[in-house]
Amino acid sequence: MKLNENTLMEGQRVVLVPYNAEHVPRYHDWMKSPELQQLTASEPLTLEQEYNMQRSWREDDDKCTFIILDKQRWAEGGVEEEQCMIGDVNIFLTDRTDATLAELEIMIAEAAYRGRGIGKEVTSMMMCYGVTKLGIKKFQVKIGLDNEVSIAMFKKLQFHQVSVCKVFKEVTLEMEVNELVRTKLLSDNTHVKERDYRQTCNSKQELLSQGSSEPRNTKN
Repeated sequence: MKLNENTLMEGQRVVLVPYNAEHVPRYHDWMKSPELQQLTASEPLTLEQEYNMQRSWREDDDKCTFIILDKQRWAEGGVEEEQCMIGDVNIFLTDRTDATLAELEIMIAEAAYRGRGIGKEVTSMMMCYGVTKLGIKKFQVKIGLDNEVSIAMFKKLQFHQVSVCKVFKEVTLEMEVNELVRTKLLSDNTHVKERDYRQTCNSKQELLSQGSSEPRNTKN
């Protein structure tokens, strides 16, 4: 999606950046993992196919993708952005007759970052972005029945189960964005800063020092 091609979002422990060509090799390596293929219901792609997918996600109006970076590592001098990648988060506008309905996907690919509340932080940031920038009024997630951790996380975020598909072995959960939900999303993300991606890449250390004085919530 062109809308976010130069957008960076700074959270407490993560930075969300556009999915660029230089991220593809690391992403491709992730998706060789049978575990991630199962958790994301994905088929392995060749590197060339992965580059084509990245270009599609950048150009198509119905896909909004951010790469998740470890904020502290990213701000360190001498560390390439690809070395800071820990996952990705996506919004897909799946219904051409209803642009306010979005399917949400999140993947924490690096196992060391799971179970630390990062998935919850990123999901909240992305939902707030979807509501304020894309006008989303309903979020939907489809999760493999074996992925109990993700199911539990979305239920904690007040998503409600609407169906189970035994054929595809997945559960569908939804959340309507009413005024209460919108207000909570805005309140929970007051600390999030939206920045110019290219400009911010040139001032990583300044970004970290500015954020160090902010209170950090390390709860899941």
